[in-house]
Amino acid sequence: MLRLRSTLRMLQQINHVAKFSDTTKGVDTTYMEIPVYNVDKPQPLESRKARLHYQSRKRGMLENDLLLSTFAKKYLDSFTEEQTMMYDRLINSPSNDWDLFYWIVEKQPTPKEFDNEIMHLLKKHAKNENRVVLSQPPLY
Repeated sequence: MLRLRSTLRMLQQINHVAKFSDTTKGVDTTYMEIPVYNVDKPQPLESRKARLHYQSRKRGMLENDLLLSTFAKKYLDSFTEEQTMMYDRLINSPSNDWDLFYWIVEKQPTPKEFDNEIMHLLKKHAKNENRVVLSQPPLY
């Protein structure tokens, strides 16, 4: 009974967030693996980058952890504010980590709203054409 109550409470919270978040418009929130995050929330650039470094490392899916954390380590600090926002939207808007992975490795076409310079850079990073050994950066 306690487990049922906690599950019900969690679903109510998801529905509450979904009603007030612009990032969920047009997204089926009944199947959501990534918590909804309001990427348009005002935030200092350095704070946003610090959050994105962490989120890139802690995805919940090892494949994306490796791809995104090494990508963020290599490029994120040099991104402009606009590029940082593109990356924020990319990793925080899709409701399914597998969709993101399949777009990055080009197993599925990238939707128009995410097909931008950051996605192209991420796809190139995933190809690892120089065959560099990559490992996840430590969390400080």
